Amino acid sequence: MSHDHGATETQEQHHEHNHGKMPLILFFVGLIAFIIALFMSAGVLKNVLYVVAMLAAGSHIIEEGILDTISSTKEKGKFTPNVHILMTLAAIGAMIIGDFQEGALLIVIFAAAHFLEDYAEGKSKREITNLMQMNPTEARLIKADGTVEVVEVASLKIGDQLKVLNGDQVPTDGKIISGYSSIDESSINGESVPAEKTVGDEVFGSTINGNGSFTMEVTKDSSDTLFAKIIELVDQSQSNMTKTATKIQKLEPVYVKTVLVVVPIFILLAPTIFGWSWYESFYRGMVLLTVASPCALAASAVPATLSAVSNLAKRGVLFKGGAYLSNLADVKAVAFDKTGTLTEGKPKVTDYFFEGSTDEAYIDIIVGMEKTANHPLANAILEKFTAKNDLTLDVDNQIGKGLVTTYQGKAYRIGKPDSFTTDSNEIAKLNHDYASEGKTVVYFSEDEKVVGLIAMMDVPNEDAKKVISYMKSQGVHTTMITGDAEKTGQAVGNMLGMDEIIGNVLPENKAAIVTEQQEKYGVVAMLGDGVNDAPALVQADIGVAMGEGTDIAIDVADAVLMQNDLTKLSYAHKVAKRLDKIVWQNIYFSLAVIALLIVLNIFGKMDLPLGVIAHEGSTILVILNGLRLLLPIKE
Repeated sequence: MSHDHGATETQEQHHEHNHGKMPLILFFVGLIAFIIALFMSAGVLKNVLYVVAMLAAGSHIIEEGILDTISSTKEKGKFTPNVHILMTLAAIGAMIIGDFQEGALLIVIFAAAHFLEDYAEGKSKREITNLMQMNPTEARLIKADGTVEVVEVASLKIGDQLKVLNGDQVPTDGKIISGYSSIDESSINGESVPAEKTVGDEVFGSTINGNGSFTMEVTKDSSDTLFAKIIELVDQSQSNMTKTATKIQKLEPVYVKTVLVVVPIFILLAPTIFGWSWYESFYRGMVLLTVASPCALAASAVPATLSAVSNLAKRGVLFKGGAYLSNLADVKAVAFDKTGTLTEGKPKVTDYFFEGSTDEAYIDIIVGMEKTANHPLANAILEKFTAKNDLTLDVDNQIGKGLVTTYQGKAYRIGKPDSFTTDSNEIAKLNHDYASEGKTVVYFSEDEKVVGLIAMMDVPNEDAKKVISYMKSQGVHTTMITGDAEKTGQAVGNMLGMDEIIGNVLPENKAAIVTEQQEKYGVVAMLGDGVNDAPALVQADIGVAMGEGTDIAIDVADAVLMQNDLTKLSYAHKVAKRLDKIVWQNIYFSLAVIALLIVLNIFGKMDLPLGVIAHEGSTILVILNGLRLLLPIKE
């Protein structure tokens, strides 16, 4: 499997601590102590209040700085400091040289910014985890005696019958056995228009029933429902960060250690190099300790990634994590399964021809014959044609010949062209033309004289052409992989404008084709919906399953288009490109701010309070820039 699983390790994210209410209460105690101290005349009590302000307002900062550093060091067997230790040391340093006010101000500002960062970073997570609160907990079970009992969803078994009233949340996945309604399925597929449902239709847990009521039969265990899979994907997405975020997280302790080494050297050498006093050198060292802290850098990727994943989740595109979303930005080729992905997955009548002027009579007979059959081609014909006269015919399905019947003394037959002989040059030519376009043709005969033909094809879905066009505009190579005959594949592929069409592919060879494309182009995405697509979805750098596809395809894929809406792939690609752009904007900006503040400090133009404000302001700007990815992107 070619996915970069190094990026999927669960890592402790920057500032990811559940502070609860107590640190916030202590922060305000510290803030009040600081404000009181500001208005007091110089003296021991004033300094004591500043120390109280530091310890109260910065309790969680000091705790995370010291305790997290100790626990990480023990866990990894080497010194692993974090950003908070720098701020803690800077405040202690300010107290050592008697600058109690500046030390207290540093901690108060840093703590305030820290709470704002927590809120901003948490917003994108809340957007995602709101889904989890929609998980149904109760159902109306119809018992053997016909009475209805409210039970826990977890206790339901496959085959149970449930009553769903108007306005109810559908408790689990199943099918309607009586009644009809319109159901809001936006929690599953992002589609705002309610879906009309009646007997035989599938319904999904967590969706909201409209005005009708119905009885349904449970078809899946509550842990296997589509919504349960969504929650699983969401859960994975929050711990699976992009490669950039993972690298930043790994770099943070190294960076902090470097600062801890550089600052003492700076303090010791500054009097000689710059001619500063020891007080000035120590003070500038504390400013350096503060402004060189990589807070903004550490927050460059995580909030942006969670925001992007959240944006897509709300629109029916679920990624198992930021690692796969960032891969999508780098994709160089996309391989599509044909049936059910690029096409509608069922044949439709595209062309037909009848000799003479008796179309209506022939259509009545054809509909009467096909009503008795049960196969996709019959369904396509019945969907296309409507009989004026409803005929009840005695139809025989003969192997090698097709459907045979007799009506008003004449014999009629529908079958494959090679089971007929025809004198009609026009019908023979049409058959040749349609077959060369990859269409399936059936002949219709009256007393063994071919009098008409019907051509059918699994036609491209409406969105496929737009998506292929978009991918090509982005310089992404497009390939259609199909088990159908080369001719059929070429016909569909040419309609869509595919770069490459590979037909006659056995299911086990799809993964090998993806491997070849990876060697030729680089990062490859694969879209599919069936069991036979699973190996290729696993092999691809990003496997994307169609949400109406099989469970196994959804299980092994890295992303799922909850509705079979291919335009969501284009949208996801745009979000991925924007995520990449915003993360690098954040990285460059945060590094530029650190460099500027360090230079200003060396030239004596930066004091401790201003350094903290500039430093924390840049961190908040970086997070807010990332949160822009929560907003929808114009399609």
